[in-house]
Amino acid sequence: MSSSDPLLTIFAAPKPFTNPHISLIQSNAIQSWQHLDDEVNVVIIGDEPGIAEFASEVGIQHIPQVDCNPLGTPLVSSIFAMARQISTSPLLAYVNADILLTPQFFNVTRQVYCQVNKFLIVGQRYDIDLQQPLDFVPGWDLYLLSDLQIRGRRHPPAGSDYFIFPRSCFTDIPKFAIGRAGWDNWMLFHARSQHYPIIDATASIFAIHQDHDYSHLPNGQPHYRLPESSENIRLAGGRRTIFTLEDADCYVHSGQLHRIPLHPRKLMREIEIFPLTRLHSQPMADVFFSIFHPIKAWKEWRGRLAYKLLRDRNSHD
Repeated sequence: MSSSDPLLTIFAAPKPFTNPHISLIQSNAIQSWQHLDDEVNVVIIGDEPGIAEFASEVGIQHIPQVDCNPLGTPLVSSIFAMARQISTSPLLAYVNADILLTPQFFNVTRQVYCQVNKFLIVGQRYDIDLQQPLDFVPGWDLYLLSDLQIRGRRHPPAGSDYFIFPRSCFTDIPKFAIGRAGWDNWMLFHARSQHYPIIDATASIFAIHQDHDYSHLPNGQPHYRLPESSENIRLAGGRRTIFTLEDADCYVHSGQLHRIPLHPRKLMREIEIFPLTRLHSQPMADVFFSIFHPIKAWKEWRGRLAYKLLRDRNSHD
């Protein structure tokens, strides 16, 4: 890598810039990425309305070509492939287009890269309501973090809004629909199954999500209620692959990597997912799930049986 090559490429697939508030928060977020470091390159992907004009206005790379599913939703596999194709940086980061980042994002990434070759960095986000465009003058990040301390809220450790990884990782991704549930959980599952350390950077990276509604989704429904989310979970390998930030095995503190201690709850979870992360056995994972969660397993089994009986009855009518 020459001295002029970026160390990190951040890429995203923004929503259309037609809704004024979505346009505002995406503009805030993507411009914050541009102000991280000279070694950071930014790429936005997709042909949604307004993306090309925005990319030209702020001077970032834009790739309009992206494969979509039959409903027209861009595919995660295509987004990642296009970012890898257009970039030369050794590190890549997918970030949701409503997430503000501060320079610590890049600093932590560089520190981790100096310590391990393959990894996945993730972390909880912080939510805040912003209604005005940010002014990226010197000290903008300090002002933002100060505002976050006053008005921000830490989001529960459920979904993930950023993924940082070396370009040699995640080269074969199922055809997930972007912006729907399930695919982000698969990223964590895949990292654990490939024995990449999952590094929880919540305490070191402030990923700031700007509040918005779901009006950009079909019927305004939350993404986890959409049929595409069910399809994502099927492609991921089923409900057992729904890993969360609680399945991280490392954390970063003061720039140094540490193993997460095996307290009782963590130890029990590690035993539960052992068939997936070490044995790569779905049947054994079902057995272990039944042992650890008998009531949930019974409800799942009952639901599957009811669905099968209904399907068989309809096929005979």
